[in-house]
Amino acid sequence: MKRMAKRALCGAMACLLLAMTACGGRTAGTAQTEEPETQGFVPAMDPQTECTVKVVGHYDNFESLENAFNRFAQYYPKVELTYAKLDSYNKTIALALTGDEAPDVFFMYPWMAGNEAYQPLFDAAENLSDPSLRIDLSCIRQGILYRDAQGHVPYAPIFDSTYGMLVNEDIFEKEKLSVPKTYSELLDACEALKKAGYPSPMMGYSGFLTYPLYYPFFCAQLRENEAAVRELNEMRPSAGEYMRSALELADDFMSRGYVDLALCDELEDDYKAVILRFFEGDVPMMLASGSTVSGTEKRESLSEAFAAHPFRYSLYPVPSTEEGGYFLDTVSMAFAVNKNSKALDMANEFMRFLICTEELNQMAREKRMVTPCIDMSLDAVYTSFGALGQDQIIYISDLGLDDAPDTQVRRAGNRVSTGQLTVDQAVAAFGTIEN
Repeated sequence: MKRMAKRALCGAMACLLLAMTACGGRTAGTAQTEEPETQGFVPAMDPQTECTVKVVGHYDNFESLENAFNRFAQYYPKVELTYAKLDSYNKTIALALTGDEAPDVFFMYPWMAGNEAYQPLFDAAENLSDPSLRIDLSCIRQGILYRDAQGHVPYAPIFDSTYGMLVNEDIFEKEKLSVPKTYSELLDACEALKKAGYPSPMMGYSGFLTYPLYYPFFCAQLRENEAAVRELNEMRPSAGEYMRSALELADDFMSRGYVDLALCDELEDDYKAVILRFFEGDVPMMLASGSTVSGTEKRESLSEAFAAHPFRYSLYPVPSTEEGGYFLDTVSMAFAVNKNSKALDMANEFMRFLICTEELNQMAREKRMVTPCIDMSLDAVYTSFGALGQDQIIYISDLGLDDAPDTQVRRAGNRVSTGQLTVDQAVAAFGTIEN
């Protein structure tokens, strides 16, 4: 386990609402039924409370959380908040929750739901919708808020993400082109850029490639088709047909020669390598996710090319239809509270502090991710997504698609995009496509 610096900074103390002197299990003093705080955070425990709250996850560093620790310390200066990276997180978190040094708050993800391997995490998770906790879940877009069969909320989204294309806006201005908003405009722009001398008008990490083009389109086909989702989740071989239109889209685009696979194969990952390659300044469009975008600002100064010749860039939806593209809203990372925490009251208090529009938006801005809040104060790099209509927004959690068929769609799309399978072969192979 790699431990980061501890934060326990003193600051201004807010007024006391409930007199408590320790942070053990839940006490009678916290069992309240008032409505969640909507006018700003007001502490519900003794500001002099002393305890340690441990957060674990898989990030190497988590500066935006550290900053939130500092703000929380203004209310509880004697609470020591720590963050640590847990090695091989997905494999070790369940065991860590049963150990002597069990975390109080831990990362969770929507894809864990329904997977037996992660059931111990759900069993250990506090119900954040418990009225006594007064956590204001209403500030979060309800389409991304997961509830189990009992209506409980085991985790709260902290960051959202989406998929799109990083656009070098200076190139488009130089070539007198508009950023495409429809599929035909995308093809026209790529053709114009190819003729202008750009060998690969669009690039992307080879393991990811056209995913931002075909996958939001695939999800859009499922929104009103519960039968399709059910058949996909049952992993019926015939359900591969539901992938066909999305795979045909990927195949059509790749067949036109606007993506140089050899150049894409040189990219070692879909984060640092993609960012630094885009910052070379000769790639008009780079397929990416919000997670990739989150690392761009910090790496502007690490790129000699960008530092010497900076340019304007933003993330845009990849237009997959003549109506445009989609904002596929997906939870990138969420927090859960360990209900067996030795500091349960304070862990819940920290979550009550964190789950509000001001804090979540602040963390999203600092991490350059999409906020999970209804009030979407998007970073300027995501401005184009804020302009999309409601019919172009897809909450992936609303689809109800399980991880197994989702993985098959991803693999099928990659195989078709890289020429390893035809559309017909990929459709027929649904349920059997290996990594």
